[in-house]
Amino acid sequence: MMLLEGKVALVTGAGQGVGQGIALALAAEGARVAVTGRTLEKLETTCALIHERGGEAYPVHCQVKSLASLEECVESVVAHFGGLQILVNNAQEVPLGTLQDVTDEAFTAGFESGPLATMRMMKLCYPHLKGDGCIVNLASAAAKRWDMSGYGAYAATKEGIRSLTRAAACEWGGDGIRTNVIMPHATSPGLKWWVENRPEEAAEFVASIPQRRIGDCEEDIGRFVALLCSSGSAYVNGQTIALDGGQAFIG
Repeated sequence: MMLLEGKVALVTGAGQGVGQGIALALAAEGARVAVTGRTLEKLETTCALIHERGGEAYPVHCQVKSLASLEECVESVVAHFGGLQILVNNAQEVPLGTLQDVTDEAFTAGFESGPLATMRMMKLCYPHLKGDGCIVNLASAAAKRWDMSGYGAYAATKEGIRSLTRAAACEWGGDGIRTNVIMPHATSPGLKWWVENRPEEAAEFVASIPQRRIGDCEEDIGRFVALLCSSGSAYVNGQTIALDGGQAFIG
C-alpha cells in the first residue's frame, strides 16, 4: 500500500522547482494532488507528469497574495476532490539583496506571499484538515547563514513562517492537525539562477554542505515530505527540519 493512498494534497507554487518535486512525490505515494500556482501552463505541465505516472492531479490557478484567490482555490480543491488532508505552503516571492537595496515593495511582496499567505491558507484549510490533517510549510536556512549579508529580508519572511508553524502545531495538535516546517536546499530554478550569477559564492556554499551536493527537488525534498505526511510520522509536530545535507545547525 502506498503511504498516502486516499489522501488529498494541496501544494502551492507547484508549477516548477521544489513545489513540483513535492507534488510529484506525493502523487507517487497515492495522494490526489491539487497543483496550484500563478502560471496555468506550468501547472498543467506538472499535472501531465503526474498523469503519465498513473496519478491524479488537478491544476488550480492561484495568486497567494490575494485572499480572495486563496479562498477560491481551497473551495475549488475541496469541491473537486471532496476533501483535503495535506497542505504544503511552498509559493513565495523572494526579497533578496542588502538591507539598503531591498525596496519596501519587494519586502512587502515577500511578506504577503510568505507568512501572510501561509497563515491565510492554514486558516482556510483548517476546517478540512481537522481530524487527520498535515501541514508542511517551507522556510529557509538563510537565517542560519554564517554571513547574513544580502539575506536579511528574505530570512525575516521565512522566520515568520517558522513562528506561525510552531503556533499552529501547538494550537491545532489537539484537533488532529500536525504542522511542521522544512528548510530545503534543492536544484530549483531560483537556485540555478543563483549558481549561474554568483558562482564563487555558490561554490563556497556547496563546499559547506557535508554531503557536498544540493538536493533534488523530488528525490530528496519531495519524498521526505511524503514521509512526513504519512502515518509513519504521526508523532512529528511543530518541528523545523533542515533538508540540506547536514549544513545548517538549527540549535
